[in-house]
Amino acid sequence: MLEVRNVSLKFGKRTLFEDVNLKFQDGSCYGLIGANGAGKSTFLKILSKELDTTTGEVYLEKGKRISFLKQDHYMYDEVAVINTVLMGNEKLWKIIEEKNKLYSQTEFSDEDGVRLAELEGDFLDLDGWNQEANAATLLNNLGVDEKFHYSLMKDIPVKLRVKVLLAQALFGDPDVLLLDEPTNSLDIDAINWLEEFIISFKNTVIVVSHDRYFLNKVCTHIADIDYGKIKLYIGNYDFWYESSELLQRQIKESNKKKEEKIKELKDFIARFSANASKSKQATSRKKMLDNIELETLTPSSRKYPFIEFKMNEPHGKEILTVGKLTKKIGDKIILDKVSFTVMQGDKINIICDDDTKKTALFNILMGLDKDYSGEVIWGKTMKPSYLPQDNSEYFNDEKKSIMEWIGDFYDIKDETILRGFLGRMLFSKDDVFKKVSVLSGGEKARCMLSKMMLENPNFLVLDEPTNHLDLESITSLNKGLENFDGEIIFTSRDHELNNTVGNRIIKIMENGKIIDRYLSYDEFIEKDSQGK
Repeated sequence: MLEVRNVSLKFGKRTLFEDVNLKFQDGSCYGLIGANGAGKSTFLKILSKELDTTTGEVYLEKGKRISFLKQDHYMYDEVAVINTVLMGNEKLWKIIEEKNKLYSQTEFSDEDGVRLAELEGDFLDLDGWNQEANAATLLNNLGVDEKFHYSLMKDIPVKLRVKVLLAQALFGDPDVLLLDEPTNSLDIDAINWLEEFIISFKNTVIVVSHDRYFLNKVCTHIADIDYGKIKLYIGNYDFWYESSELLQRQIKESNKKKEEKIKELKDFIARFSANASKSKQATSRKKMLDNIELETLTPSSRKYPFIEFKMNEPHGKEILTVGKLTKKIGDKIILDKVSFTVMQGDKINIICDDDTKKTALFNILMGLDKDYSGEVIWGKTMKPSYLPQDNSEYFNDEKKSIMEWIGDFYDIKDETILRGFLGRMLFSKDDVFKKVSVLSGGEKARCMLSKMMLENPNFLVLDEPTNHLDLESITSLNKGLENFDGEIIFTSRDHELNNTVGNRIIKIMENGKIIDRYLSYDEFIEKDSQGK
């Protein structure tokens, strides 16, 4: 149905894609993966024909429709929510607009009557009378309450706008659905519903996401961007990752044996080529050497940062006690007499639909917010380190380079030490001289993780630590947190990280009180959905 034929894309001297040939089939979901800057979002724009190719073409079967999830939250400010969704089916929306325009006229010609009849026929063919109800159902399923359906987009919360734009993309049963980070800012219920929608979707889905659990749940294929090429693999993300690792190991083992044989042959030639009695044999061995070809093992362009949190010294038995903590914003209580004690080995996942409550709790724990009642008591040997969701205040100095920034935090002046450490966090060569004020979101996140590692904390407080990170960095962070010997309090929308790192759940309820359970993330979600 959707086919990419000999597509290349160049920006000046840089080649992003070269001679890409792919076919996307109905009933399949393709996870588009690749390192940061590989061109995932750009490729979606090529498929939607928002961006022209340098060579080649994108072929879509005649009469078929592509729907593309837009990330511009302010594009539809003056449009009603329900109409924003209806606009997802461009053909239907044009009919609605033209009908409304004709019906609003004070004078009506014969030509207008003929045109209206045509429009009404097309409207019926598209099941027009039921489409507003269908749009409302989509919004409800994604958690957009009916009271917002006829509000202007500019008048509803930003988080709901994200859901409306997703509903727009899903609306009208498109033939090809392009989704760029569809789970961003979605709550658990909305993500679960979207997963089931995609699994049941009969047409083609191509999705970019940093959520490994989501990719594993919905994908039937992985489209891997590497070195300007895109290769298709059958299976979900984990299957691609494990099979890729296995294949590389196998190729390395094969090459190792051949390399041993080549060394043996080279040694023989060196020893005997000058010996007349052995010269014929040496020539024969040289021919054998020439005929051995190492399989070309092209290393992946992906790079995994080294993330490891080490404690300088263990802590005592007293870790953290929170007693009757109450926090107000204005007249509203967002945390109501919250009490819990952190025990040794706890890795606590904070769950809450309201980011304000989670961030308020973290800021209070770290002593950044003193405007509360109750108590927060840290053990005397505790050394916590904090990763805030908003790290902008750390990067205001326009003059400092990355190396100066990290060096100033810890008074490290040895350039060799700093280069070595930053290199492990993927800041290599001249990258270390980049000004911190111009760093991307992912680069800033890696800087903050670098800062935390150098602190050698025995307790981690993490507010949405996977924000802005690519799949490789998220994978490394996940392993680093699993292997950390200290305690953690964190919140994240990454399902895989939640389930593999956390061993205790604290859910902040709408009324500001908490539910506290020693359960894995999956166990808690299952019980929570059953009302237990």
